[in-house]
Amino acid sequence: MTPAPALHFKTAVLIVVMVSVAPLGDMFLGKGMKQVGPMPHWAPSGLFDFFFRAFTSETVWLGISLLIAFFVAYLLVLSWADYSYVLPASSISTLVVALLARFALHETVRPLRWAGVAMICLGVFVVGHTHPRTTEQ
Repeated sequence: MTPAPALHFKTAVLIVVMVSVAPLGDMFLGKGMKQVGPMPHWAPSGLFDFFFRAFTSETVWLGISLLIAFFVAYLLVLSWADYSYVLPASSISTLVVALLARFALHETVRPLRWAGVAMICLGVFVVGHTHPRTTEQ
């Protein structure tokens, strides 16, 4: 079993990676799909055209790449830390999403939403002060 300080450090590093790349991946994927536009119809030619535009978009691929990086980090951290620790701790990404929405996408984030983000951050703070692994190997 990994000593506690090393477990905390590598878990924290991967959670920071997860919290950084997942919202960015979602943002780029969303921006790319807005550029692609809606699927005009369900006919085979419409499907082909839609997917061709989606999979030739650099923005969509950047989003997909960032989400793959998130998934790899998620797999790694779940291999040594408890799910009940990882998921709440990575929920700090809600703050990153709100900040990206406000400053990168220029969306209006209402005070009630900021209050919800603050409550989630408080929960992350509480979970972050527990041990990442409670089960024995």
